Amino acid sequence: MSHPVKFITDEHGARTGVVMEIADYENLLEDLHDLAAIADRRSEPTIPHEEFLQQLRADGLLSD
Repeated sequence: MSHPVKFITDEHGARTGVVMEIADYENLLEDLHDLAAIADRRSEPTIPHEEFLQQLRADGLLSD
C-alpha cells in the first residue's frame, strides 16, 4: 500500500477496523477480482507457451 493505514481498535486494543486511502482499497479489490478469476480458471486445460504464441499469431494479435 502506498499510504499509511489507521486501525480502529476496541477497548482491549484488538483491531476491529481499518481506515485507508480509496486508491489503496480499489487496488485491493482489483487484486481480489484477479485472484477470483484465477481460482475460477484453475481447472481449465493448459497449453504450451509456444502453442499459445502460435494461436495469437494466427489470430493476428501478435506479429512475427
